[in-house]
Amino acid sequence: MPDYILQLQNITKIFPGVKALSDVSFGVQRGHVHALVGENGAGKSTLIKIISGVYPFGTYEGKVLFDGQECKFRNIRDVEKTGIACIHQELNLVPDMSVSENIFINNQPNKFGVIDFNELFVRTSKLLGRVGLDTNPNELIRNLGTGKQQLVEIAKALSRDVKLLLLDEPTSSLTEAEVDILLELVDKLRQQGVTCIYISHRLDEIMRLCDDITVLRDGQTIETRARRDMDKDTMISLMVGREMTNLFPRVPHTRGEVGFEIKNFTVPHPEISGRDLLSNISLKAYKGEILGVSGLMGAGRTELFTAVYGAFRTKGTGEVYIDGKQVSLNSPMDALKEGYFLVTEDRKKLGLNLIMSIKENTTLASLDKVSKYGILNEDAEVAYTTKYVEEIHTKTPSIEVAVNTLSGGNQQKVVLAKALMSEPKVMILDEPTRGIDVGAKYEIYKIMNELVEKGVVIIMISSEMEEILGMSDRIITIAGGEVTGEFEIAEATQEILMRAAVGRG
Repeated sequence: MPDYILQLQNITKIFPGVKALSDVSFGVQRGHVHALVGENGAGKSTLIKIISGVYPFGTYEGKVLFDGQECKFRNIRDVEKTGIACIHQELNLVPDMSVSENIFINNQPNKFGVIDFNELFVRTSKLLGRVGLDTNPNELIRNLGTGKQQLVEIAKALSRDVKLLLLDEPTSSLTEAEVDILLELVDKLRQQGVTCIYISHRLDEIMRLCDDITVLRDGQTIETRARRDMDKDTMISLMVGREMTNLFPRVPHTRGEVGFEIKNFTVPHPEISGRDLLSNISLKAYKGEILGVSGLMGAGRTELFTAVYGAFRTKGTGEVYIDGKQVSLNSPMDALKEGYFLVTEDRKKLGLNLIMSIKENTTLASLDKVSKYGILNEDAEVAYTTKYVEEIHTKTPSIEVAVNTLSGGNQQKVVLAKALMSEPKVMILDEPTRGIDVGAKYEIYKIMNELVEKGVVIIMISSEMEEILGMSDRIITIAGGEVTGEFEIAEATQEILMRAAVGRG
């Protein structure tokens, strides 16, 4: 008989107009790493919020049993006292507080009501050692990279004698090296008896790390299997409810004339005087193709196209041409007027206003189309938004709902709708499928192909090698602020791109 530390029985959660979970049931074995997978909107985040106390007892139906006892959590504090901790995708740290202050927030060692800073330092050092982080406990959080902040979050959980650790997309913003460190840490915690529930869209991580896998689809439990009884193709099929023989819908493209060109573009370093972040970059993008931009994190890919957009911290110099005409892009407003649209890599911080509705976000960059004399035409807003919701198959009960209620894939579709409404000539897609599931990725790839057919210049920046090779017609690599290679898709391989990405092309 399996030794379950957590059992979920017939969990049902209903929001206005939406049944997010319907009779979800499965068990998590003690000392295992249990994967929870499914498309965006499958109910994973909702389920995690129930387990972690964000949605308290009484707001859902069904039972949560921990160590054999039914739990009726009233809040997150109740959950923490039980020995459950959650590492959310958006890290919950205070940037201007130190590592030690964040780890022991509301739980500081003290003597007679006064914080014992010596004890705080000692305890923090031990926890940092446990997660393999060589950082001064007094260092401010804002001075740490995302990977180190993730480890601080785990140390924070361990400070409370955690028995069950929930990890929601923990590697979505990490480099490959940081991913390896995190996976090794989770494996180490498993060996120490900590049970983990692991959510990730990166299926290779699931296959490498996890003992058991539960698949959710449309708010329901589809199947739970041991990893040894589940291969990657089966997992994808169970997630999307259909066979997906080709994850990348490549279609023949006919290359046309040059639609976008940069000549000798240079961007000064924002922090080091006298040094350039990007040096004399020149490139061409053609109509009728998807140009992939590859390179390691920090190579300058995002900074280049953000600087062209007029939104980087330092102003770039050089020549920019759209449809053969030289343009001056001093601000995002200038860029939009000229038909240059940047879909940013961080949709939540830079691409959307999360508390505004789908309708308001869709029309935000094209208010001139839905207003006259400064007065909004709500009928026109509804018409445009409904058109794009239907065209790109955004799942939503209404165009009036706040964007923060949508899944990651559907949020990305709202960003794309906003871009499409601006009728761009050049669309830069920076990490367009980060943090979304295989089904939603496939739909976004199809939208990219449709835009290419309409003559839109598509430039895709991606850290996923499979995506670059699967969707690009031509690929350039950037390393150290310079273009280090240009390859037709027929000649490109992972090895060739990696050599170019480290400046050895």
